[in-house]
Amino acid sequence: MSDTISLPTADDVLRGVDLTGCTAVVTGASSGVGVAIAAALAGAGAEVTLAVRDMAAGRDVSERIAASRGVAPPAVEQVDLLSMASVRAFAERWRSRPLDLLINNAGLMGPPLTMTEDGFESQMAVNYFAPFLLSELLLPSLAAAREGSGIGRVVIVSSGSHQLATLDTHDLNYERRAYDKFEAYGHAKLCANLLAVEYSRRHADVGVTMNAVTPGGVETKLGRHVTFEDAVKLGWVNEDGSLPQGRMKTADEGAATPVWAAVAPELEGQGGLYLEDCAIAPIWAPPMPSGWGVSSSSLEPDAARLLWQVAEGLLRKSGLK
Repeated sequence: MSDTISLPTADDVLRGVDLTGCTAVVTGASSGVGVAIAAALAGAGAEVTLAVRDMAAGRDVSERIAASRGVAPPAVEQVDLLSMASVRAFAERWRSRPLDLLINNAGLMGPPLTMTEDGFESQMAVNYFAPFLLSELLLPSLAAAREGSGIGRVVIVSSGSHQLATLDTHDLNYERRAYDKFEAYGHAKLCANLLAVEYSRRHADVGVTMNAVTPGGVETKLGRHVTFEDAVKLGWVNEDGSLPQGRMKTADEGAATPVWAAVAPELEGQGGLYLEDCAIAPIWAPPMPSGWGVSSSSLEPDAARLLWQVAEGLLRKSGLK
């Protein structure tokens, strides 16, 4: 990818698309790709809710979207994805409203081992357990939108880093095995991919689908726990500081695939996919570079079903589902 290559943005994806009357919730919409997703959807006419942990930052984003897009300020709602009680409270506040689009965009990458109040490893909490719970609790709203000729889609933001991990349903929260912060990030994103597979299978009868997407390499606050040495070790940057693929995407370019997943007519009725660069990603195989495409283990139905059962049990054990 050279600096001269022009990549599609979320606005390019939405050109000619009218989302008037559609409702959308975007988590993690106080910075980075989440802001770009929310702004593009609002600019196309959608009624967007910014689901954020930092309300002050969310209100600032809302005002900026309103000024730049010439629309009413998007609603701002608090949700802390490190707390399943907060997720439940948000869903309860939404309960009586239809929902066309749920964009599970918020992420956490590479912190030291930290356990949440619910007993979940923090990366698993933000990248997997919270989207699992939120998507399940909002299913009636998504199904209601479908019944009313709405969209009824769920998007979960993943990463090519899912290739760093192998599924371990016996110890999802690193209570017994060694913790490597980037393997744990990859494991959480692998679980996110499998969530899309099983969620779509379970809810096919109401027409609600979930697809996993990678925005690609985007420089955002997501990387605040990543050192330069980490990035070199993972192959994200060269030792001289240059980028293997030429340049990082902008936030607007990173938002293109999540928005495409939300609105593309060709994805109607299709769930459990892994999307990359506004297309269904190929299965990774040599000589493809690591981090591109999708691992076949990310799409395995039996693994997706087992993971769902284990995760659902952990949520129930905590009295949260």
